[in-house]
Amino acid sequence: MAASEILTVAEMTAADQAAIAAGTPGLVLMERAGAAVAEAIRVRFKPCRVAVLCGPGNNGGDGYVVARLLKRRGWPVWVETLGQPTTADAKAMAGKWRGETRPMGAAGRPADLYVDALFGAGLSKPLSSDALRFAQATQALKGQVVAIDVPSGVAGDSGAVLGDVSVRADLTVTFHRKKVGHVLEPGRAACGEVVVADIGLGATPTLLLENGPALWLDRFPWPDATSHKHARGRLAVVSGEQASTGAARLAARSGLRIGAGVVTVLSPPSAVAVNAANLEAIMLRAFETDAELIEAADTAEAVVIGPAAGVTPQTRARVSALARTGAALVLDADALTVFRDRPADLFNALDRDDVLTPHPGEFERVFPGLLKATPHRIEAARQAAASAGAVVLLKGADTVIAAPDGRAAVNVEPAPWLATAGSGDVLAGFIAGLIAQGMDSFEAACAGSWIHAECARRHGPGLISEDLPGLAVGVLADLYRTGR
Repeated sequence: MAASEILTVAEMTAADQAAIAAGTPGLVLMERAGAAVAEAIRVRFKPCRVAVLCGPGNNGGDGYVVARLLKRRGWPVWVETLGQPTTADAKAMAGKWRGETRPMGAAGRPADLYVDALFGAGLSKPLSSDALRFAQATQALKGQVVAIDVPSGVAGDSGAVLGDVSVRADLTVTFHRKKVGHVLEPGRAACGEVVVADIGLGATPTLLLENGPALWLDRFPWPDATSHKHARGRLAVVSGEQASTGAARLAARSGLRIGAGVVTVLSPPSAVAVNAANLEAIMLRAFETDAELIEAADTAEAVVIGPAAGVTPQTRARVSALARTGAALVLDADALTVFRDRPADLFNALDRDDVLTPHPGEFERVFPGLLKATPHRIEAARQAAASAGAVVLLKGADTVIAAPDGRAAVNVEPAPWLATAGSGDVLAGFIAGLIAQGMDSFEAACAGSWIHAECARRHGPGLISEDLPGLAVGVLADLYRTGR
């Protein structure tokens, strides 16, 4: 089970060129691409009236192949052109088309299905004229638009919409590997279902991958017959003060559920009573000074700090104290915000085993201006990880996990039900629980994030954060069966 790479436009172009240099003509690759799109359409739709909208480049060349193959199967198909073909391969494929052809925008009967073969992932400017009008029209079409490579108007290297609007597709068929534009918003939403077709290209080395079990399952820390609780890892979670304790308990419960053998809530004196009244399998230890915190955390493999910790000098001092232990730190929420005016102090305290889990607002506080200064979230997270010298998990609809060495992974399946208070506390607990069991911090962040999202997808509407630790049971059971 191999992890799926995500490519830039340049990497995809290089893969095409390498195949051509190795003896596979560009026309053969184009024929394979068009055949893959035609087959995806045939599998998902009943025969209907199809308009294939062909642009002047090789994306349009793919469209001519689609039109020819669907017509051969008896589908009523016509081509609408946005100018004449300009590349040799597109001209050759246009020459093989023997059906009806008319300019885009010309009056004619409506189609039941539209194939967007106008522009591919390499487009660098906004849509205009007939292409823009078509993109605007697709916003109201449901189940009627198939895009080749990417929806026209989506930047393949960022997922950004070039201009005001892009084509909105229900199905996008791309080739060899997904591109950045397929996995980052708003491009991901514009793509609809994404099908990746194999057209016979070779391996393409990259440090950017889809986040999923293929990336980390073979190194997941399952117990064996000789395991005992201490061998399964010790996790500590720092509690907030008396009125702010629930977030820490939620993180602790999540760490315990994902497999950490011994989990302890480290509590300031004011919160001991309320924590003691609400903990069972999770242990409790009080601390008052930074020295006592260091002593309490020193035997832990991982520590969570930040959930409801308070944006106070005390929290900042506690992060600095924990950095002097041997534990990997998972920092969330207040443990990030408290360094908004002094991020260098945070970075100086971190090492490569630590994990930061900011949402965009917290990311801006610790890495001011970086999201705006970089072309997309992946590059922002990579630069942040390099600056911090730690793993950075940038939360969002398209969560990105980045390591200081340049590795990065993107969550490609949406989990909108996670938009609820406390879900980030659960995520911190999942990640720290896996690190406590000996998992590499980058892979633990990837696994924790995927499991977190999968729990939400399985529950669906009505999810609250307290549901998530229990939902992990079914997800873990399925992973265990798959990985055995």
